[in-house]
Amino acid sequence: MPKVDSTPAGSPCWVELFTADTDRAEAFYGQLFGWTARSAGPDYGGYINFTLDGLPIAGCMKNDGSAGTPDAWSVYLATEDASATVDAAVAHGGAVIVPAMAVMELGDMAVVTDAGGAAIGAWRPGLHKGFAKVAEPGTPNWFELHARDYDASVKFYETVFHWDTHTMSDTSDFRYTTLGEGENARAGIMDASAFLPAGVPPHWAIYFGVVDVDAALVQIEQMGGSVIQGAQDSPFGRLAEAADGTGAMFKLVTPPAS
Repeated sequence: MPKVDSTPAGSPCWVELFTADTDRAEAFYGQLFGWTARSAGPDYGGYINFTLDGLPIAGCMKNDGSAGTPDAWSVYLATEDASATVDAAVAHGGAVIVPAMAVMELGDMAVVTDAGGAAIGAWRPGLHKGFAKVAEPGTPNWFELHARDYDASVKFYETVFHWDTHTMSDTSDFRYTTLGEGENARAGIMDASAFLPAGVPPHWAIYFGVVDVDAALVQIEQMGGSVIQGAQDSPFGRLAEAADGTGAMFKLVTPPAS
């Protein structure tokens, strides 16, 4: 896939790791995905940008424990107006985690919960346009909301982020809606109410591309990470779920051969 020059409003545009050990994260993802870590400097609170082939792929920030939340990956959706997005989120069943704020000349950000309680970021691009490559090894390949309140969640993204939604499946055992359709789909919402373990909140999951899922899982364990769900084949490729050394979970995918 060619480089990403711009991202339509409502679509995933950035992913970010919240971690208690940034040094360990730099080493882990550097070895796993070939990323290079670059500090944005003290003016940006020590924020770290991960790049691949010199292009921005993901961000990383320190979890100092004050927020009371575990280490995790998060997704940001592009918006033309972060403040308006926050207002719309609150008006349609969401809540504010981080109010809309400017990040100098880079853009504006906010973090809200959706109507089902999952956290989602909003980013109004300035100089920072978001990730510059997707759908390749070492880059985000897919973004998926695991929702407990499926209907309310679909409606929220239609209304707040203006998603053009398409029902991919609506059977009793698999309900799934996508942003866009077919090859043009950019993200998905899954009804996960039947399989999310008790106590696990609804959340966004990121699928990172790898050449060989099975080999990646071996490497992850060797580096101190863990396998959450072993590799399995699906119509969308070979999939797995893992966690890094501090417990931040992510998914892996090797797309089917074309």
